Amino acid sequence: MKKLVTVLLALSFVLALSACNTIEGVGKDVQKAGEKVEDAAKN
Repeated sequence: MKKLVTVLLALSFVLALSACNTIEGVGKDVQKAGEKVEDAAKN
């Protein structure tokens, strides 16, 4: 389970960096990725 969360976090981070051009956008993307990882950890 820990490995899955790590992979999801890494993929989300890479996608976040490639999808936005501003620091604010990166922050929002990282926050959304964190929420998804948190949801995955709860299930």
